[in-house]
Amino acid sequence: MTQVTDAPEPGAAIADDPVPARRTPETLLAQMTLDEKLAQLVGFWVEDGGAVVAPMQDEMGDHDGQLERFAANGLGHLTRAFGTSPVDPAERAEWLRRFQRHLVTETRLGIPAIAHEECLTGLAAWQAATFPAPLAWGAAFDPALVEEMGRAIGASMRALGVHQGLAPVLDVIRDPRWGRVEECIAEDPFLVGATGAAYVRGLQADGVAATLKHFVGYSASRAGRNLAPVSAGPREVADVLLPPFEMAVLDGGARSVMHSYAEIDGVPVAADARLLTGVLRDEWGFDGTVVADYFGVAFLHSLHQVAEDPGIAAARALEAGVDVELPTGDAYLAPLAERVRSGAVPEASVDRAVLRVLREKQRLGLLDATFDEPAPPAIELDPPAHRAIAARLAEESLVLLGNDGTLPLAPGRRIAVVGPNAHRAEALFGCYSFANHVLGHHPEVPLHIAAPTVLEAMTDAAAGSALDGATIAYAPGCAVDDDDRSGFADATALAAEADVAVVVVGDQAGLFGRGTVGEGCDRDDLGLPGVQRELVDAVLATGTPVVLVLLTGRPYVIDWALERCAAVVQAFFPGEEGGTAIARVLSGAVNPSGRLPVTMPRSAGAQPFSYLHPTLGAPNKVTNVDSTPVLPFGFGLSYTTFSRELRLADDAVPTAGAIRAAVRVTNTGERAGADVVQLYARDEFASVTRPLAQLVAFARVELAPGESAVVDFAVPTTRIAFSDADLVRVVEPGDVTIWTGGSCLDRESTARLRLTGDVHRVTADDPRLPSASVRDA
Repeated sequence: MTQVTDAPEPGAAIADDPVPARRTPETLLAQMTLDEKLAQLVGFWVEDGGAVVAPMQDEMGDHDGQLERFAANGLGHLTRAFGTSPVDPAERAEWLRRFQRHLVTETRLGIPAIAHEECLTGLAAWQAATFPAPLAWGAAFDPALVEEMGRAIGASMRALGVHQGLAPVLDVIRDPRWGRVEECIAEDPFLVGATGAAYVRGLQADGVAATLKHFVGYSASRAGRNLAPVSAGPREVADVLLPPFEMAVLDGGARSVMHSYAEIDGVPVAADARLLTGVLRDEWGFDGTVVADYFGVAFLHSLHQVAEDPGIAAARALEAGVDVELPTGDAYLAPLAERVRSGAVPEASVDRAVLRVLREKQRLGLLDATFDEPAPPAIELDPPAHRAIAARLAEESLVLLGNDGTLPLAPGRRIAVVGPNAHRAEALFGCYSFANHVLGHHPEVPLHIAAPTVLEAMTDAAAGSALDGATIAYAPGCAVDDDDRSGFADATALAAEADVAVVVVGDQAGLFGRGTVGEGCDRDDLGLPGVQRELVDAVLATGTPVVLVLLTGRPYVIDWALERCAAVVQAFFPGEEGGTAIARVLSGAVNPSGRLPVTMPRSAGAQPFSYLHPTLGAPNKVTNVDSTPVLPFGFGLSYTTFSRELRLADDAVPTAGAIRAAVRVTNTGERAGADVVQLYARDEFASVTRPLAQLVAFARVELAPGESAVVDFAVPTTRIAFSDADLVRVVEPGDVTIWTGGSCLDRESTARLRLTGDVHRVTADDPRLPSASVRDA
């Protein structure tokens, strides 16, 4: 395993009583030299693992192997000590503890560093549990379970001595061609915000600071290209892109925010004080730290070219509100020091950022920490309790898109399992999983967590009661993304002899072109990668019924599959228990209950498309480009059926009030199952155009056959607020249609009310989150 050798060894000289009994950020700041202040505003990347895991990483400064000298004046952050190479967790935790002890005893002020790591699909460290990707969180429509997952991830991080997690991603999906769709939760800002705020609460419950990414606009890049310019107008920014961050700050209590790489209408976010200070701090009252996305400060000079040199880039970012430069100190050390000493940047701006960092360290218990106790000799990062959460979330996230009755599979069938993702554990994981982020560069290192593939899980099911007596045959057929068709013959031969073929196709997550989806893996079409569509066609040509399993990180164009396949199941990178979850759904051990968190597109040419479009954005007769979705947001089938009936408590509600709705839901089928009760609204006439449908509340309800329950919703009117013609966020009086159904387009039960009174101007003090309670019918 890779080892770091430049930390002080145990037994290094320790001063007497190095840490005063009571220290405050203010007293520490008063003692600091400029160099000591700037040291608190930067990170140090212990080792990058020898592989590019951040944009243009290979073009930036190299500080590897200089940690002790780099931190002579202290250190703000320690960058990814666990997350960029396969180090033994317990050994690295002890190394980290010794390094923190070194900072306490061998630097003048004795201030430990904040250790941060990626944690989007679980802690990105070798041997740690890997949970479903965020798009699966959205498909589950279960914030409470996501919060439970966050608590588990936070516990693992604290056990290793990590204080800050670089998650969740709160970018609202705007274009499925964008490679980072799999890191996002949904195309609906409310679902993103409610789920993201839950993750934040869970992670921070164990004392780990969550970092909201990527504030703001990153997902709205032109043509779905990574790091492309953003042309979103101020209303789209305010009404679609900002609300999830607002919810995670005000309702989730997030302690940190990471600026995005985006430049919105020509202004890079890293230099935009209107967003980083005006919105985030002045409007929302955020008092945590703003950290740079990796190399984002230097990019003001090298990429955006709005600063003539790194010193000016540092000055612009600092004044805008970026407190900490990550992953290291390319701009906030010598270049910024020169600007301060020349008088070009007031030292008070540095002091402001240092105080924010020190106050965060105080909240994390670092200012008085001594690190004199050894780290545990063994640390379990994938315990049974974490696997149980991963299994539940994977099962809830699977979306049944089509079914002619073939599913669930009957016992005793001859099953051909085919496809490039049927027997690859890597296919279960997202881009920011340790498996795909790091281990792809270390083929000699085992995964070291159990992650049964779909084939292995199906084989186990055949040996047990779920598919008792079934026989399983396997052929990959092709790879994920090449043009080799030599495996088609074996795959079709197996399928021809089978009663049913389970064909598992989809993506391989990776970075910067090393995958079919993931950071820097954008697409200009939405057909299945490589020759996978041809493989499915070849299996269909055998006449054997095909159950298509899409194991992907984005929605693909699958209208052809819904027309020709016996059943279609969508899995969005379901994590270490995902293979087992898929087998349990196929066998009927689990009744699928996931719902689409993103529209299933008709074509790449109709993108970008969102269900949140106004009337003018809907399909119509004056264009020959059909943007009608193949399947709408919120859609998902079950092995049972549900009916829903909506009633409103009031037919008139004040503009500053709450909409009280009751939905009676009944399981009208013969199997137990879970329904995701979705409540939508439409502001019929407003001063600016409004979406045809907008999710305003949801709740998961488990029901036995024939059982009914009532979900009582209280929805603040702010859920349908918008920015008016003057860009003031308001709730206007007028008619509103409310409905419930199986998707955003399914108006199964509808009611109408009128918002009354004066125009209500929304403030940060207004409620944002609806409440939902379930009672017996």
